[in-house]
Amino acid sequence: MQKWEYVTVPLLVHATKQILDTWGDDGYELVAVVPGPSAEQLVAYLKRPKP
Repeated sequence: MQKWEYVTVPLLVHATKQILDTWGDDGYELVAVVPGPSAEQLVAYLKRPKP
């Protein structure tokens, strides 16, 4: 059975693509984006297979 590792990442509106591209280059896949602690902030949940 596949095991996963997860990370939560705050997204900055002006750098969302760059942030997601960086994590994607590290093998993470975006699972969900949810509202963060403030109205202007979002939080991304990402996963990748455990080695």
